[in-house]
Amino acid sequence: MSLKAVKLWLGACGLLALGTLTSVEAQDFNEQQVARGKYLVAVIGCGDCHTSGYFFGKPDMAHALGGSDVGFEIPQLGVFVAPNLTPDAQTGLGDWTKEEIVAPLQTGKRPDGRELAPIMPWQDLANLTREDAMAIAAYLKTLPPIKNKVPGPFAAGTRPTVPVMKIVAP
Repeated sequence: MSLKAVKLWLGACGLLALGTLTSVEAQDFNEQQVARGKYLVAVIGCGDCHTSGYFFGKPDMAHALGGSDVGFEIPQLGVFVAPNLTPDAQTGLGDWTKEEIVAPLQTGKRPDGRELAPIMPWQDLANLTREDAMAIAAYLKTLPPIKNKVPGPFAAGTRPTVPVMKIVAP
């Protein structure tokens, strides 16, 4: 499908008017790949940690995947808040390429070299096929951007500014 055809289709769907896809993403847009990514994000449960309100039993689906409002405290490591996975350029994955989104899923490291919090199940996600990992990235790039800078991470001994779920060893 040509870029012009994709833009016409997206315009008809109202997606370009919402600004959810840039021309770069539109060039890479594949409806089946995005649908597969949406399915995988749902069955993997990404929204469980990355959506505010989830841990209070009232997920804010208007801001799905826009980042958590609860941190995970891991003894001697600190408190980690699940980040914004939407394509907001300032507070989310907006400046990340699809490759930069896939890399942490498969290696446990962000593009800036920082390791993901141990609570993130990247070791399991590393078993995704390359095609499935790219589908997740494609789906995340099509979400409406949500401006939400989550706090943290907080070093061990630092007082967090969010409610915390603490992991306690037996």
